[in-house]
Amino acid sequence: MARPPITNDFSWSKSRHEKFSECLRAYYLYYYRSWGGWEAEAARDVRELYVLKKLHNRYTWAGSIVHEALKDVLLDWRAGREVDPAKVEARTHRLMQDDFRHSRSKAYWTQKYRKPFTGLSEHEYAEEIPNEAWKQNFETVRNALTWFFQSRWPTVAKGLKPAQWLEVDAGFDFAHFVMDGVKTFAIPDFAYVDAEGSVVVVDWKTGRSREGYDEQVLGYALYIAQRYRYPLEKVRASLVYLNEGLEHDVTVDPSAMDSFRQHFARSVEGMRGLLKDVATNTPKDSEAFPQTGNLDACARCVFRRPCGREPAVAQARPRVA
Repeated sequence: MARPPITNDFSWSKSRHEKFSECLRAYYLYYYRSWGGWEAEAARDVRELYVLKKLHNRYTWAGSIVHEALKDVLLDWRAGREVDPAKVEARTHRLMQDDFRHSRSKAYWTQKYRKPFTGLSEHEYAEEIPNEAWKQNFETVRNALTWFFQSRWPTVAKGLKPAQWLEVDAGFDFAHFVMDGVKTFAIPDFAYVDAEGSVVVVDWKTGRSREGYDEQVLGYALYIAQRYRYPLEKVRASLVYLNEGLEHDVTVDPSAMDSFRQHFARSVEGMRGLLKDVATNTPKDSEAFPQTGNLDACARCVFRRPCGREPAVAQARPRVA
């Protein structure tokens, strides 16, 4: 049977809100203009945007590597398998070396590779990154894994009975719920039921604390409560900063949830205000999505070439010695 066509339906996520807040033009290119770029008959500019939107930078790459490794570790423990931390580190190092070679050759333009990795914007834009910086990227990953294996979390995970496990990084195909009629993505890294019968939602972080993280895990709490039919008052949320060895409990109470819902409603209203047709998620013309004036944001953006900002970024960025 023929597969029904994929439609670009409106949805909400923390990452979508961040793109919307940082640069409307990048938001438009990421969620609208690049749509369909995976098709063989896609126009050349659409295909380019689609490939670019899949790129990481070296910091987000390191974070995704840690998350993938911890997901595999948790799934092994859930299945009752033993885990050797040294082997996890060695496997992760090999994976990063393979990723690096794949990206440096820009094979992401012509070859499919493992999901979710495709390539690095530093290679695409020929940024001068010293070898020490690349080595430090692996050290970030290694330090995060080392702290995790020495923390309380292995004891917590291995002590759970099968019925206590709820989710381990389910991915975008599964982890969503409907909030005020909007499909909302929420992907907790780890969720389980503790000995007291409360649900614990955990999000691993490889970077430093920044604004928006609390609201992110509140969204996770709503998702878990809705999917598993737990009252919100029995849900706890925790941010775990692996490279700093810190844990931050996020309050899940009516006041916090009201704040999150208001934030969500304002964000959705702003996004829908730039649609020509809300029912079909059809955006207004590109002029409704102006470029940011913040060149620091452009320097991190994968779309700086098609957006025409590459020369300005190159002039503004200090050269790396």
